Amino acid sequence: MTDRSKQKQEKKGPDFVAFNVREGKDGGKGFWTRIGAAWAHDDGEGFNLQLELVPLDGKIVLRAPKADGEGA
Repeated sequence: MTDRSKQKQEKKGPDFVAFNVREGKDGGKGFWTRIGAAWAHDDGEGFNLQLELVPLDGKIVLRAPKADGEGA
């Protein structure tokens, strides 16, 4: 077993969390809505992206998940 496949077996969560970010009013803090997740292919050449929602503005932000399970 390669080191990469061993790491993939140990890792249970996604490699990235997908968010739609809407700007706040009057330049205030934006609103982050979790809309899906992404997992790297075993060969390292791409990702599978699973979306639960599709943003109307088409903007998707991918962030590495934090230790507490959230991405942002």
